[in-house]
Amino acid sequence: MTKLPRFSLAFLHPRYWLSWVGIAALWLIMLLPYPLLFRIGHSLGRLAMRLLPRRVEIARRNLELCFPQMSEDERETLLQRNFESVGMGVIETGMAWFWPAWRVRKCYTVVGYEHMEKARAKGNGVVLVGMHFLTLELGARIFGMLNPGIGVYRPNNNALLDWLQTRGRLRSNKTMLDRHDLKGMIRSLKQNEILWYAPDHDYGKTNSVFVPFFAVPDAATTAGSYMLVKSARSAVIPFVPRRRADGTGYELIILEDIGEALQGGDKESVATQMNRAIEQAVRMAPEQYMWLHRRFKTRPDGQPDRYARRKQVAPRIDILSVDDFSDRSGVQQ
Repeated sequence: MTKLPRFSLAFLHPRYWLSWVGIAALWLIMLLPYPLLFRIGHSLGRLAMRLLPRRVEIARRNLELCFPQMSEDERETLLQRNFESVGMGVIETGMAWFWPAWRVRKCYTVVGYEHMEKARAKGNGVVLVGMHFLTLELGARIFGMLNPGIGVYRPNNNALLDWLQTRGRLRSNKTMLDRHDLKGMIRSLKQNEILWYAPDHDYGKTNSVFVPFFAVPDAATTAGSYMLVKSARSAVIPFVPRRRADGTGYELIILEDIGEALQGGDKESVATQMNRAIEQAVRMAPEQYMWLHRRFKTRPDGQPDRYARRKQVAPRIDILSVDDFSDRSGVQQ
């Protein structure tokens, strides 16, 4: 388990100076009123769409795979709104890590809290299914203020940022567990703790099964959900931290317990039902989901990469007159 981290003098090394500049800038921005932060976040997202073409390409491909029924124009509109949420995600991370509790309390309402109360009344642990919405840091802070729990995370490669994110996340939660510490997760649930758990990313082929997710029939999905359900027999409650489109704050939406429905299933059926629950949650705010992650990068053996860039074929130039060349030259695809 992770305890409240101590500051290290090593963080003053020049290799961290650029990180400190970014941290200081984010802290200063957090002093501004929320309506202005809302505008800044959207502007950052539109800028990110220009500066991160590869991520735009990945997000566009994910939307194409998951929502084939949408027209291309509808998906492009969703893509633009999603990158505005990417910018807001930076702002909301700062809110989660730097805002005092009184300021956080002013910005949200809660829907469906009775589902958590019912689960806690049984005296069992709770697997809190926290999908990778771009609001996830703020959502975890808000939920922790209501019911402090234990977060599952991947340590940041940058030691300074790892210190900062752990410190920020423990402002309203008890401790953190490395995502590979399955025994620690099961132990926590058996001690009737609330475990924040995100099974919606592609974590590779090891300990994964290939099951449907949206319109993709073979999405690599962690089998960790099966292990938790089988070992701890806890409540399983998805939740959605949804940003209001009008810029007036957030809704913490707590969905019904699906734990009983998962009992008795094998790895594939548990992963499939978990993905269905995640789909239900994502459809509540699809523009706020982390589509820039390569969710479908892991394929069954022999299957092609879904994110391979299309290769452009060199233009074929015939021996023509200048006039003909100006009309017919181009790249063939």
